[in-house]
Amino acid sequence: MNIENRKQNSEHRIVLGLVSFVLGLAFFGCSPKVHNPNQGMSNTQNEAYRIIRESLSSDNNILRINAIEIAATLKQENFMPTIHKFLQDRIVPVRFAALVAIGEMKYTPAKNSVNQLLRDNDPNVIIAAAYAMSRLGYPEYLKVLRESVLSNENPTITANSALLLGKSGDRSAAQILYQLMKNPKSSDMVQYQAAEALAMLGDDRVFEIIWSMLISAYADVRIIGVKAMGTLGTPQAENALLTMLTDSVVEIRLAAAEQLGKMKNTSGQNVVLEVFSKRLNTGTDIQARERINTLTALAIGEIGTKNLTTKFLPDLMKNESPFVRLAAAKAVFLSFGK
Repeated sequence: MNIENRKQNSEHRIVLGLVSFVLGLAFFGCSPKVHNPNQGMSNTQNEAYRIIRESLSSDNNILRINAIEIAATLKQENFMPTIHKFLQDRIVPVRFAALVAIGEMKYTPAKNSVNQLLRDNDPNVIIAAAYAMSRLGYPEYLKVLRESVLSNENPTITANSALLLGKSGDRSAAQILYQLMKNPKSSDMVQYQAAEALAMLGDDRVFEIIWSMLISAYADVRIIGVKAMGTLGTPQAENALLTMLTDSVVEIRLAAAEQLGKMKNTSGQNVVLEVFSKRLNTGTDIQARERINTLTALAIGEIGTKNLTTKFLPDLMKNESPFVRLAAAKAVFLSFGK
């Protein structure tokens, strides 16, 4: 696969990939349940809950999308009635994220609404509705995703179809995804997503392809590779991620620390501590600072050691950026019980 057949704007793609930090939801096993604030949560957890709730009602579409995805990642049913309402949102990515969350949560009260969106005007919404229906007990709708992967010429729709096939857990889709990845007409975005989808399906044959992403000259490609390697989650992938803790780009080091944390490997602690000891999150432009703080919070949540969570998460939940606050809120619940 030619993963660098044309130069990308790395800075732009890192912003999209890291500030909008979770289009992957929970691929790494069980996540902790968030309880209602009236059921004995600590003050820190109550504040985290409040941040997620307020983010869901934000006027910022990206923040709402992130909050939707986090609510599903944390297996939080309390937020599902609100997410159900987002199926009527005028913004396509919001409807898409809500459908994926409903599928992840197998939220059956939304079944009729999901079924109606199979006839939505936007094909991205249609494939998300098909995914949600498959998760709600109608696996025949996976056919919609397979057909979209094979026949659609729009790279965004194709990439989203590949993503959802990976999330479906349907290992029979591997052949289609390899076909997509090897197609010379597939864009870089489509090839990357197909590789990650294969990782979601646990197909370790994709390791070499993801490894080639980790050694790319472009930071945006490396960071996609880090996430895909974390999704693969094998011992070989873990060793590959350890090498990324010394990458020249701090965002990539933090992303690797996060993915290793998901594997219960705390080797990335020093990367997080370095952010504060060397003040890597200061003296930069607003976007860079937001990226670094967001990734730092996410890494802390996955690593989950007390020296990181108690020392840094409360301040990160007070950060000026709503994206950083939301990431820190997620981290509070991810780290709970570790």
